[in-house]
Amino acid sequence: METRVSQEAFRTLSRQQSQVDFSSNDYLGFAKSEALFDRVHQHLVSKKLKLNGATGSRLLSGNHDLYPQTEKFLCDFYHSEAALIFNSGYDANVGFFASVPQKGDYILYDEYIHASIRDGIRMCLAKSHKFKHNDLQELDILVKRLPKDTTIYVVTESVFSMDGDSPNLLMLSKYCDENKLFLVVDEAHAVGVFGNGLCVATGILDQTFARIVTFGKAFGSHGAAILGSNELKEYLVNFARSFIYTTGLPPHAIATINEAHHLLQESEVAAVLGKRIDYFLQTKEKLSLDTLFVPSCSAVQCAVIPGNIKVKNIATELQDKGFEVKPILSPTVPEGQERLRFCLHSYNSELEISEVLQLLATFVKNEG
Repeated sequence: METRVSQEAFRTLSRQQSQVDFSSNDYLGFAKSEALFDRVHQHLVSKKLKLNGATGSRLLSGNHDLYPQTEKFLCDFYHSEAALIFNSGYDANVGFFASVPQKGDYILYDEYIHASIRDGIRMCLAKSHKFKHNDLQELDILVKRLPKDTTIYVVTESVFSMDGDSPNLLMLSKYCDENKLFLVVDEAHAVGVFGNGLCVATGILDQTFARIVTFGKAFGSHGAAILGSNELKEYLVNFARSFIYTTGLPPHAIATINEAHHLLQESEVAAVLGKRIDYFLQTKEKLSLDTLFVPSCSAVQCAVIPGNIKVKNIATELQDKGFEVKPILSPTVPEGQERLRFCLHSYNSELEISEVLQLLATFVKNEG
């Protein structure tokens, strides 16, 4: 505790402010969408589901009718043989990695993978090694060091939450396929922003063992799903403890997942977000801020400003001007890689984007 305080890294809970949102994961504005709220209500009324809770785990009393219906829809939407809904992305990652890799297996993971994946890996019996961020060459070196005929899982994200960048999924999937490795991709920050995800967009589904998609970000709801084969789904139902030993999501949450996907299909909101991302990229280039930012074409744009104190000071200055931009401090990111994380949304205007970047340029210059 004292170390965290001295390093300006002590965490506290803060209340939501009425500022211009550049911090939330509500990329498409669905969390605040009245249209989605009304659709969910009508969906539940039409199904005559007036239930506030699931009443138990899905293996006991909680597997209400919306679950299989929505999982079937998710299979169609994401082009997957099977889908299994979990209560959150954290539960999905912990459930998968704590149960699927076995003793004697190896997990090779990108050094920037999410904490939930790391926690799941710690709970399993397989051995694990990290490789440098998006570095296929180092991954190859690690693979060649391992015994032949070993089951190896390779883990990455299609959009990294703290950088907003992406691996070369085509090259990575081809490499895994040629070397008989099991590729696992977390698509939490890609789905919705990039339709049904970058694995679909790049055409690597046949080379991907499992995908994790979450609904608390672009879809503005809650929960997650693991996509894969029917055999994988059956295994998880039997061995994923974060699935087995928890109360299921209530009907309202499942209906929201369903309707949010339909709303995405029927609206142009993702295209609007794409235009806002393009405008952000163009504006930071005009303001000569490119060298500050991690290269990214996603809704997550990160300006690296080393030092917890310095990045917190600039974040505070932006917040004082009415822009909600969050600093990401070490040890969440490596020391020296502290950054401001700009989350872009379909509802951010071009004027707001211009103003916040102009302020950033001024404050960075003043900080020296």
